[in-house]
Amino acid sequence: MKNLSENWISEGWADFEYKKYLLLAYLKEVEAEFKSVKLYPPLAELIIHHQKLENLNKNRHRLKDAFPREIQSVNFKKTAIIYKNKTEEDEVMKHLGEIITYALPQIKKQIEEGKSIYDFIENQMEIEPVGLSAIYQKEGYALVSNGCSKDILVYRYKIDLFQNSLDKYRGIALKFIAAFKRSLTNTCHRIKLDLIKNFTDLPNPSTWRIYSKHDVPLQESLLPISKRLLLRNIVIK
Repeated sequence: MKNLSENWISEGWADFEYKKYLLLAYLKEVEAEFKSVKLYPPLAELIIHHQKLENLNKNRHRLKDAFPREIQSVNFKKTAIIYKNKTEEDEVMKHLGEIITYALPQIKKQIEEGKSIYDFIENQMEIEPVGLSAIYQKEGYALVSNGCSKDILVYRYKIDLFQNSLDKYRGIALKFIAAFKRSLTNTCHRIKLDLIKNFTDLPNPSTWRIYSKHDVPLQESLLPISKRLLLRNIVIK
């Protein structure tokens, strides 16, 4: 699908109808992705666009409030002074305000649709440790299976800790290792033993089984949600 430029609101013509056309064309493509249960990257992009527009809207009002003002009238009942700006917003700022006012609820509506699909997928997924939980859980394996498929996809995960001036947060990366066919003998426990044998750098690996009851797109939905489930369940000491 075509992406909406990060600076779409300021690029090109500052025309309401033109910007509306760009936005609706993009949201139509996002809607088609969501109907195919493909959440990423569209959902993450929508959230970023919404955050940027909210920040721009706040800054626009701050800029307006910073203009020189003069007293227009005094409301004695409310003991309030009513001001008016000496400098009126120019046409570009007015068009910008119209576009932002229109775009914010449109994007938010699409975000809510994406979140409802996300919640549905996550609620029908299962995650559990394979065997005893390992003490070291910063690295390990995720055994992912999807719907009726007998394929078990093995990913090696690694968690990194990041820190900014305010808080610490965690990120996770998945690397595909191999695919196995599930059978009566080739169970998740058997696969874990094979992984221990073939990858000796993790002698007692943290291993998780992640299962989706419904078939969902792997790259666009299942893996991104699996990452979040892993981060939620893994304990790092």
